[in-house]
Amino acid sequence: MVTEELIWTLLEEVSDPEIPVLSIVDLGIVRSVNIVDEKVEITITPTYSGCPAMKHIEQAIIEFLAEKNIQASVVLTLSPAWTTDWLSESGKNKLREYGIAPPENEVDKSVLFAAPTIVPCPLCASKDTRMISQFGSTACKAHYQCSACMEPFDYFKCLK
Repeated sequence: MVTEELIWTLLEEVSDPEIPVLSIVDLGIVRSVNIVDEKVEITITPTYSGCPAMKHIEQAIIEFLAEKNIQASVVLTLSPAWTTDWLSESGKNKLREYGIAPPENEVDKSVLFAAPTIVPCPLCASKDTRMISQFGSTACKAHYQCSACMEPFDYFKCLK
């Protein structure tokens, strides 16, 4: 019998195509699972409205569940907008282990003269880091460098 709990467990095996160490559940883009008459409907929210990976993720969900003999459909919703608060603690740890600094609790971006966010290095944990570029390997990341170990790293931008 197909249950909501089973579907959530299975979705933890579907990786994000841009950060394969994260599942789509870790990333927090799976918003709900509804089952009616053995038909599964999964609602997902993109990390940002123009995310090019969403079609791939939708297809990956449908194909993965089909391999398990589960018929599913995927609904994309933009509201409420995704936030980095939806990243699981496990996902944040996986990012760090993968070499990407997880989002920090940044100050409200409307505060013009606030101190810059301190982003610890995911490799050596030094807080002596600096932003190299607001734009990293994908739109949701910025590029930083650690002054202690001199290694460059991506920072998963905080979105609230």
